Amino acid sequence: MYSKRLLPGPRPPAPFFLAPGPRPPALGPLLMVLLLLTLPSCARRPAPEFQRIAILRFENLGSDPSADWMGRAFSEIVTSELAGAPAMYAIPSTRIHNFERVMGARPVSAPGISAERGLAMVAGANRLGYGDYFVSGGRLNARLVIENLQTGKMTTAVTASAPANDVIAAAYALARQLWDGAPPYRSSHAPALKYYMAALEGSDPAEVVRNLEQAIAASPDFAAAYRLLAQLKAQNRDAAGAMAVIGQALNTDLRPLERARLEVADAELRGDPAARLRALDVVSKLTPSDPTVWQALAEARSNAHLYSQAVGDYGKALAIEPQDVNSLNQLGYACAHAGDLPAAMAALRRYQALRPADANPLDSMGDVNLLLGHLREAESFYLQAARKTPHFESDGSLFKAAMARLMTGDIAGADGLARQYLDARAAEHDPSLDYRKAEWLWASGRRKEAAAQLEASARAAQNGPSREMAARAYATLALWKLVLGDRAEAARIAGQAAAGVDPSTAELVALTRFLTSPPASPAEWTARAAQSFSGTPRDPDKDMALAYALLVAKEFGPASQVLKRIYDNADQADPQDSLPILLAWTYLETGRGQEAAPLLRLNPIPAAGSAPILSFCFPRIFYLRGLEAAREGKGSEAAANYELFRKLSGPDPLLWDGTLTQ
Repeated sequence: MYSKRLLPGPRPPAPFFLAPGPRPPALGPLLMVLLLLTLPSCARRPAPEFQRIAILRFENLGSDPSADWMGRAFSEIVTSELAGAPAMYAIPSTRIHNFERVMGARPVSAPGISAERGLAMVAGANRLGYGDYFVSGGRLNARLVIENLQTGKMTTAVTASAPANDVIAAAYALARQLWDGAPPYRSSHAPALKYYMAALEGSDPAEVVRNLEQAIAASPDFAAAYRLLAQLKAQNRDAAGAMAVIGQALNTDLRPLERARLEVADAELRGDPAARLRALDVVSKLTPSDPTVWQALAEARSNAHLYSQAVGDYGKALAIEPQDVNSLNQLGYACAHAGDLPAAMAALRRYQALRPADANPLDSMGDVNLLLGHLREAESFYLQAARKTPHFESDGSLFKAAMARLMTGDIAGADGLARQYLDARAAEHDPSLDYRKAEWLWASGRRKEAAAQLEASARAAQNGPSREMAARAYATLALWKLVLGDRAEAARIAGQAAAGVDPSTAELVALTRFLTSPPASPAEWTARAAQSFSGTPRDPDKDMALAYALLVAKEFGPASQVLKRIYDNADQADPQDSLPILLAWTYLETGRGQEAAPLLRLNPIPAAGSAPILSFCFPRIFYLRGLEAAREGKGSEAAANYELFRKLSGPDPLLWDGTLTQ
């Protein structure tokens, strides 16, 4: 599924820290979303506000600075114990401090009332919890006050007392007064807790790791410490070490939520999207008030093509955080993939109302209309986005407007829109302007002219300051020559691309060198892919390269197996929705037309700069739709698609397709 992730702030923390919260009534997912989006305008009374509470670091009012570490312990324990509370989302400190990238770093050991208040508000909190504590007469005394940020009033004040240094008991007593279902904190070992808090507030990576290892040694069932240690190892590219840490944790006595969170992390590290989805589903049931869990689950279901369920999950996330524009944007795409354009537009209109100055809602409206075949409407929204914010996404909206017109068969009209796009890139002094001009010529069927222009620009760039553009141009040109059936020339040009490769073009050049290798059997192509691309046996880049090679070789049966494996195990969105088209192609070539039909339902969303891959599915999709329509006996529909394919292919057909039959 194509979708644009927005960056109004940092993403929620990685699923190593997945947290918690309430399931809405069991409405159908599309109906539920429409109700959520329209309720504010038609309800007589506003719905009760969902509590999004940030428990800030407590302040030590005592005279002993050695007790300062308890300040973080209080906030972490109370937040953890509220994880499953209904109608209350306790925002993890990891999410709060993620926003330091936007607002600047705060002293992590300072009292939260001064250091974390602004961060918590940016993180979406509508309730703040301020706390303090002191030790007196052998007792640890603590107080927690809850402020309603909308009213500015203190709504709740609770106190607790426990034996000196027993911060776990004191924090648990506070949490129980906020939610009587709060479970006891998992680790009952104060030394382990102290090490863990030192790790949370530490700045030296080696010291953080040592503190986490000591926390685990002191409390072998301390799941939070395992999760953080595994995350740090994964961030340092030590996947084996991270998996070993999680494996160690899973062999201990864990509560269901702790186990499910670790299983999410384990599945991510192993590259097992199906296992990740199952674990996320468990986490969502145990933490029904955590919007980040619903968002992660929705994304996982979208990647598994379970779009109607994803729609429902995004609706649950938005019931908790109704102004989360990223969820609204993703919801729009999920609804479109589920085939419901009105629901998609309702979500994106809500997004637009929250961000009226942004061009992205309009661009997304263009995308969902294009996906579902409303091409004129898509073009209009793309042009509105371009007018709203000139040079938005490197003028990508103008390129998509031109492509939307091209899909109608109006090449002259599309050329006019393409000129707007190219003029806009020229005004920005785009060093890849010649590449973009050639890309348009190719997409609109003028392949020989496109190849000649791209080769000329590559020669001009190879000895200048833009050698990376020469490598990109030669690599793209080699793929085009391969598509046109000239493998020998493609291999020669791929060698020229390799001569100027740099980090920005390495992936494309490697793909080109691989695909232009001499013809081989499917088994040999598989062996070559294993040698040419690093990664695990299920590495998606390696598998996609193998699929392209098998398609070029007309080995449609083996290609179908590879593409189906990728399609079923995708762990991220397909940028241009090209994968279903390629899979449908193999189905039609192997007598499985009935399975191809639903895969051809949506249009691919074009992206400027995707010329090498675009050539595999555009305008091929119209040829494939013609084949499918002919298989179903829809003669006029088949003829219309064949005609559109011929028109957009220009005088140089894709030679590997053979003779076009009707």
